[in-house]
Amino acid sequence: MSSFDPAPDSSTPQTPTTVHTDAAGPTPTRVGTVVWGLIVMALAALIIIAQLGVVTLNGTYVLIGLMIGAGAALVIGGLLSARKRDNEPTTGKS
Repeated sequence: MSSFDPAPDSSTPQTPTTVHTDAAGPTPTRVGTVVWGLIVMALAALIIIAQLGVVTLNGTYVLIGLMIGAGAALVIGGLLSARKRDNEPTTGKS
């Protein structure tokens, strides 16, 4: 019993590593991710505009407007995503 492992035999072919290829292609962008990105960018733009003194912003109105816009974007994005998903052919499996 030795802890020494001999070198692998060079005459035996090495098995190649399997490469996983995704036949479905890249995953689509999630609607929620896009909406949150737009919210953050809109808040940053509003903060910059307020700091420059171009306009004075009421925080309550800004938050209400962002929530209405984000909600509408999520609903519309979800409907478009569901519509696109319904057009794909079914495999007959439930």
